[in-house]
Amino acid sequence: MGDQPVTLAAIIGAHGIGGEVRLKLFAEAPESLARHKTVQVGGRMLTLKSVKAGGGTPIARFAEITDRTAAEALRGELVTVPRSALPPLADDEYYHADLIGLPCADASGVELGVVVSVENFGAGDILEIEKSDGKRAMVPFRAGIADLAGDRIEVDPAFLV
Repeated sequence: MGDQPVTLAAIIGAHGIGGEVRLKLFAEAPESLARHKTVQVGGRMLTLKSVKAGGGTPIARFAEITDRTAAEALRGELVTVPRSALPPLADDEYYHADLIGLPCADASGVELGVVVSVENFGAGDILEIEKSDGKRAMVPFRAGIADLAGDRIEVDPAFLV
């Protein structure tokens, strides 16, 4: 995946008057973001001073953002890091960003489509697959339904309705 940017959070607004921002976190926990010293926000590199839990909404402070006006200007911006900055994974782990763009095929190798997004509404990951006819289907990313098989996703075509 190289240095493709990976989105870890989105800024949803300012917090207080000192330049802190509230985040919608896409990583597992605030610590996942806090391990990075610099992040990209709105095309600029910012120095991450702190990330803390904020009653369900993590709060971040950037060295370059010092007042509420500057923090409010970041509303809607994505917080990204290069893929190469993420920690290595165990064999049975994956980053959602690594799944997007993977081809999908059935067990015999017949191409079925491409993963265009990964969602998780609380019950596990769901792959959104764009089929060759341009239509999209949502498939649970579970053993026997959709399995990671090297550089592709093996999908049971019965679930591509």
